[in-house]
Amino acid sequence: MKKKPFVTKAQLEEMVKQFPTPFHLYDEKGIRANAQAVKEAFAWNRGFKEYFAVKATPNPFLIRILHEYGCGCDCSSLTELMLSDALGIRGEDIMFSANDTPAEEFRFASELGAVINLDDFTHIGFLEKTIGKIPETISCRYNPGGVYEISNGIMDNPGDAKYGFTKEQLFEGYRLLKEKGAKRFGLHSFLVSNTLTNDYYPALAKTLFELAVEIKKELDIEISFINLSGGVGIAYRPQETPNDIRAIGEGVRKAYQEILTPAGLGNTAIYTEMGRFMTGPYGCLVTTAIHEKHTYKDYIGVDACAANLMRPAMYGAYHHITVMGKEDAQADHKYDITGSLCENNDKFAVDRMLPQIEKGDLLVIHDTGAHGFAMGYNYNGRLWSAEVLLKEDGTPQLIRRAQTPEDYFATFDCFDILKDMKHPYV
Repeated sequence: MKKKPFVTKAQLEEMVKQFPTPFHLYDEKGIRANAQAVKEAFAWNRGFKEYFAVKATPNPFLIRILHEYGCGCDCSSLTELMLSDALGIRGEDIMFSANDTPAEEFRFASELGAVINLDDFTHIGFLEKTIGKIPETISCRYNPGGVYEISNGIMDNPGDAKYGFTKEQLFEGYRLLKEKGAKRFGLHSFLVSNTLTNDYYPALAKTLFELAVEIKKELDIEISFINLSGGVGIAYRPQETPNDIRAIGEGVRKAYQEILTPAGLGNTAIYTEMGRFMTGPYGCLVTTAIHEKHTYKDYIGVDACAANLMRPAMYGAYHHITVMGKEDAQADHKYDITGSLCENNDKFAVDRMLPQIEKGDLLVIHDTGAHGFAMGYNYNGRLWSAEVLLKEDGTPQLIRRAQTPEDYFATFDCFDILKDMKHPYV
């Protein structure tokens, strides 16, 4: 099974005349089709909303596209809230998930009317002290602890995660929030990242639906919305089978009908907070081969580095690579594909079988549409790349310019010596 780029070599050759590599490229057509599929998969639930995880791809052009399909914003920082606000996405179109959250972020989330999703029992008092009250609508994040299993086996170990209330804390938390004036309650949980099974959401839904029924019986509190958060993954490797969002939606619907509806909770809204699934497959990192090295191994050096895509260096994550124009050539050369950072883990691929690569070849590194550009950094003084949108009509649009040395040095304005610094090649 092959992974095919959503862009052709001819298109890229024209693009690089305007936008020097490396740059992140996004597929508008693919993003729109996927957002529509998600909307249709959960159309059975009248209150359904996908809150796009802004951390995955914090670009206003992409967020605006998703908002056309009813997506809100899942925010977890002040600047993510500011970005949402700047796009006119406010009120309950924002889900703000607390995580060791500073007071000013709670204050701004409250000013925007965002739904605040508390991460810890102690945050109840902290929030009340910070904004002077408990909002009428509030959500709590649940962590069941231990090992989480579904039919496919062990998925992860939530007991090691820093997030969420224990069950005992959750019940006490809802009781306290009700006493303090909360009237509308949400339940949230994120247990597993990047799952490649259609069973994860339905299994998590069953766990949370049963918990919602128990909360209603014990506390006389009706959970108004249940947030399944993220965790729906993508197929990074060619041999993997992508998730089927319609099958996932149907699995959640069945659990809903079996558990919530008979318990009188048939008006409960279902929320999701997908990031990777929404944009991941619809982005790629475009880079050029600039060096080759033959020592104890064969290396191809490219003009991108881990500062442009951290996941392989940080996690050992696999990202498929296509050598443009050589898609049908035999993969008979073993390479490490490396960047220029002074770190030995700055490798996009290790011992990867690829067609022979020559200097000047364009390489597409797949599935960088989420947690790609967003995790960029300036180590070694490397600068952030541009972001480009491949529009539905096939034309490219610059949606974030590349960082310049002037941008990099801008925050050193407290040092007079740098005041007149000039970049010699500008």
